[in-house]
Amino acid sequence: MSTMPSQRLVPTVLIGWGVAALVLTLVSLPQIAHLWFPDPDDAMRLNEVRDWLGGQSWWDVSQHRLWGGAFEMHWSRLVDIPLAFVIAIFTPLVGPWWADRIALTGVPLVTLLIVIALGAELTRRVAGIERAKMAVLLAPLSVPLIYQLRPMRIDHHGWQIALALAAVVALLGKPNARSGALIGLSLAALLTISLEGLPITVAILGVMLLAWVFDDARREQAAAALATLVIGVVALHVATRGPAIMAPACDAIAPVWIAALAVGALGACAAMFVPRASVPARLAMLAMAGAAALAVIVTKAPLCTKGPFATLDPLSYNFWYRNVSEGLPLWDQVLPWALMTIGFPIAGLVGGVLAWREAQGEDRARLMMILALAALSFALSILIIRTGATANALALPGGAWLLHNLLTRARAITSPLKRTLATAGALIAATPGLAASALFGLQGDTQATTPVAATVPLCDQGHEIADLKALPAATLFAPLDISPALLAWTPHKAIGSGYHRNAQSIHRVLATFLGTPEAAQVSVLASNADYVVGCPGSNETEIYKSAAPNGFWARLERGERFGWLQPVAIPGSPVLIWKVIR
Repeated sequence: MSTMPSQRLVPTVLIGWGVAALVLTLVSLPQIAHLWFPDPDDAMRLNEVRDWLGGQSWWDVSQHRLWGGAFEMHWSRLVDIPLAFVIAIFTPLVGPWWADRIALTGVPLVTLLIVIALGAELTRRVAGIERAKMAVLLAPLSVPLIYQLRPMRIDHHGWQIALALAAVVALLGKPNARSGALIGLSLAALLTISLEGLPITVAILGVMLLAWVFDDARREQAAAALATLVIGVVALHVATRGPAIMAPACDAIAPVWIAALAVGALGACAAMFVPRASVPARLAMLAMAGAAALAVIVTKAPLCTKGPFATLDPLSYNFWYRNVSEGLPLWDQVLPWALMTIGFPIAGLVGGVLAWREAQGEDRARLMMILALAALSFALSILIIRTGATANALALPGGAWLLHNLLTRARAITSPLKRTLATAGALIAATPGLAASALFGLQGDTQATTPVAATVPLCDQGHEIADLKALPAATLFAPLDISPALLAWTPHKAIGSGYHRNAQSIHRVLATFLGTPEAAQVSVLASNADYVVGCPGSNETEIYKSAAPNGFWARLERGERFGWLQPVAIPGSPVLIWKVIR
């Protein structure tokens, strides 16, 4: 059973994607030309791909140009494969400059095509072909979706959305072993790419198992999904981790997570083969299976129950983690981004409820399943904002149903003026997140910091860090957020960046820039850095100035001189540079 769209949908999907891809590419041309990354993670992803193509082991995802070569990363190579493939193919043909830009444009847009196609097929399966065409229109109008699927956005979030959608499309197909295997493989890849996908994986599996509780015909699909999930996770773990397969981890697939998945899957499969079990008995057995899986984590890796950031010291937690907005709840976001994230999922839930009330039989059951997943993903997006893109994707069927019905009513109005107003109202009602972006202005998904009065020229979004390539290759003591782009744009090394496995390097950078000049001297000299650099006006340096007005960075930016630092100027660049005198 295919998860790709019906042949009748293919032209609509291709046209809708083509228009969206063209618009996104045109508006992103400056970013593409200059490699201006939307997020530090995108720059780091390109570094990972380049290192692999440059000879670094498939199993070694550490960053050798940070923290003296001992900068550990928890990322998966799976996301590197399409990027590396495109770069490797095009480099001999057009050179590395063009190959990078083709990959950084093409791979996210192909992911966008996959998401639009899956969203349309998901909508077709629960609401019909005409509403599926509406889903093609709505997907590119979702700001959280487009943010994760636009050119230059090469980190793993787009693939997480696509794999979650693939699993749900398979779930709503024929309940047989083949669709179950597709569910399991999709979720295995999702978890291997990032354990951030665990909550939506649990939600999808939970809905699948509840469907079996009330309909024994779904047993074959559910059993196949669970078996394939465990086998797939083990196979991908061995393939992507190699010699480190037994290493413990709370932030990536590791033996303890595989054991928990296996225990839960075995318990759930055992429940499926208990003859003539009542609904309460099935629910009780599934609850026991879930409890057994949780017990594995609690007893074998109790630290993992506190999350991957539990080991951060207070300074790193408050000044780094609390400023990474994608990992924070809805109430910690700026208002425009919060509204853009939850607006369409709310419209999708309204449309889903209305569709469910009208449906009958099997259609009603499928709508109940997608409605449950839409509600669960919406709840997740309130707790962790980065899950909002998946919530928007799962809201497509309900949103498409709502828009189709509102437009149908609008077309029935005889007055041209009233019909036009009703049509506009239908579009606004079905895309409240987009309306919020137009009302408030798109401000991105990062926490804004009010600039402290500047005494020097300011950087524009930090891309001037590329000016540092004028310096001889060296180790630079730089703020956390600009270090990934610094590695991508220049031959230099840096001290650290915002990746939680490297708590010492995060603390070193923060404590140095926030601390006294005397303490900073000791720290910088101990790091063996050749230069201290920074971008005035960037979010991170503004936080330094605001939190520590008399700290090291604030005093540097004000122009204070220290005997162990010699100012270095790059003509025309706002980047501040000091050579370390030993």
